[in-house]
Amino acid sequence: MVKCIVNIKKGDVKLKKFTEVLINYFQKLKVALPEDLFIKNIQMDSKKVEKGSLFIAINNGNNYIEEAFERGAEIVVADRAQTSNNPRIIEVRDSVKFLQDIAKVYRESLNIKVVAITGSEGKTTTKDLVFGVVSSKYRAKKTLGNYNNQIGLPFSILQLQEEDEVAVLEMGMSSLGEIDILSQIAQPDYAIITNIGDSHLEFLKNRDNVFKAKTEVLKYVDKSRVLVYGDDPYLKNLEAIKVGFKMGNDYVVTDEIEKYEGVYFKLNGEEYFTPLNGLYNVINSSFAIVLGKLLNIPHSDIKKSLNHIKITSMRFEKIEKDGILFINDAYNASPVSMEMALKAFSSLPLERKKIVVLGDALELGEKEIEYHRDILIESLKHNFDKIFIYGERMKKASEIINDSRITYFTEKSAIKDGLNKMENIAVLLKGSRGMKLEEIIM
Repeated sequence: MVKCIVNIKKGDVKLKKFTEVLINYFQKLKVALPEDLFIKNIQMDSKKVEKGSLFIAINNGNNYIEEAFERGAEIVVADRAQTSNNPRIIEVRDSVKFLQDIAKVYRESLNIKVVAITGSEGKTTTKDLVFGVVSSKYRAKKTLGNYNNQIGLPFSILQLQEEDEVAVLEMGMSSLGEIDILSQIAQPDYAIITNIGDSHLEFLKNRDNVFKAKTEVLKYVDKSRVLVYGDDPYLKNLEAIKVGFKMGNDYVVTDEIEKYEGVYFKLNGEEYFTPLNGLYNVINSSFAIVLGKLLNIPHSDIKKSLNHIKITSMRFEKIEKDGILFINDAYNASPVSMEMALKAFSSLPLERKKIVVLGDALELGEKEIEYHRDILIESLKHNFDKIFIYGERMKKASEIINDSRITYFTEKSAIKDGLNKMENIAVLLKGSRGMKLEEIIM
């Protein structure tokens, strides 16, 4: 049940369009709002609230309504408010559903092109690459950080302004039906599916279900505006624009040359450079190139923008500290992304000893130890000087292999101490977010 709200003071006009949409939305619900209502910004974190904010209390956020008002919140939308006496609190049945509904209505009011990016690996990097390219011609915004789920995506949409021309939105999921919900909200004009891997198998069980989940976006986008990795066995038969290394794709990558600073390559005969290492990032960069072409961005602008891409941290990020070159790829991990990182690190031209630090990959379900065993077997194929592992799953997998080149550590501090005793080394850090391997650098 929605309760009426009155006596709202006028604030700074920063989101005029959103204020308009909000008023119309509540009028349909028969909620009386004053015509002089203006919202400065929308927040879900009470600590970020300022004068003129609309605070949406999500889950535990209901416990911080008073703090939001103390910080200057104009109004609060909540589903578990402690008091019903405050006229500036709008009570709804479900705050998350309110967030999604108002984001959908707001997106419908905007004259904007939406690019949806999903897939098992490479979503965030592809998002950053696409954003970098489209920003060379259009006023663009992208998903905030990793705000790619049923709460984060609608919140990202609510940060858009009516002057924006392109929104690059990452879509994540952990179960069937979630991409469908996100697509209903975002109403994408273009879609990119990076690959189908083994992420979220704890919930989805197998790649067939991952494929079903990721391709839920397809019914919302015309096939002429869908890009997929054409070498992927699950994606190669889709009706879409295919990008890959194999002949027969619509866009074919050739002549890749890996350097320390990135990769030089050709796409359908045109020369490009991406400042990211690894052949998988050549594909991610190619998605950005092709999307740029679909949006009529000049070839020269696409090439130039690729050279100056800013990538979200902990994605094969090079960090030099205390004489050690760290390749920090520790944001997240799956069997496929770990194999990709190992190959990229192996091929990186360096005159240093190469040390690999591997942490557990989480959410892999009942076959998790088998997956970790396969990851370790892959790491042994490369000429790494040492392989350090951390985590119970890695430990159990290493006991199956029983190879002296693999050393198990119970503490990250011990790994750090071991690395500091070595000279002239490069270190790859790769593991799931929960392992926090980046702490080894600190």
